[in-house]
Amino acid sequence: MLTFVGLGLFDHRDISVKGLECIRRADAVFIERYTSMLAGTSLAEMEGFYGKRVVVLAREEVEQDPERLLARAADCEVAFLTGGDPMVSTTHMDLRLRAYQRGIRTAIVHGSSISSAVCGLTGLQNYRFGKSCSLPFPAKNWFPHTPVEVVAQNLSLDLHTLVYLDIQKDRYMTVAQAVELMEELAGIKGFSIPLYVGVARAGSDCPAVAAGNGEKMRSIDLGPPLHILVVPARLHVVEQEYLEAFAGL
Repeated sequence: MLTFVGLGLFDHRDISVKGLECIRRADAVFIERYTSMLAGTSLAEMEGFYGKRVVVLAREEVEQDPERLLARAADCEVAFLTGGDPMVSTTHMDLRLRAYQRGIRTAIVHGSSISSAVCGLTGLQNYRFGKSCSLPFPAKNWFPHTPVEVVAQNLSLDLHTLVYLDIQKDRYMTVAQAVELMEELAGIKGFSIPLYVGVARAGSDCPAVAAGNGEKMRSIDLGPPLHILVVPARLHVVEQEYLEAFAGL
């Protein structure tokens, strides 16, 4: 049995009662921390709270060769932990399909997700979001234009864009860094982005939300991780009022 358990947004306390019960009765507990991470806690704190040893899996152990995980799930109860809600990431859908193809029973314990938390923190209406995208740190000879192309398409349809920011082992992308990259990409593509909304530490006791143009948002410091960016389309009057009240627009 393989159960995908969503851990929520910020720390070890965000897990649901159902998720915690699943972890505590599992024979083995694995976690991946590359699609998202709980920035408000540590692996040691998680293990102490859950009462279980938690084994961290690398990206390749989930996406390319999950044999270690699936072999255990074929014979015993396994909990696979992810930040947020498990099935927001397509890599987890692939893993569940692999388990199904091997005759392994699966289940999902959902957790709070940034995709809905952003709406509550910013006031941007959930039904007005289009396709989301991920913004990676550029590397030598590699600077993908896909994020700004997604934004441009959504803006043409009057839809907001949720931009997931890169998480790496030794660094995370900030809103200011993301806006700098988006401004450069938009310049390459020949259009301008009039407004950005940044969110930091969703799910914590001290989340931060800020809104403004590129000049303002390039210089803003929203503090510790995790950060996420939204490029809004034309604002509804209620969205405008909400951002003015809670994001300093």
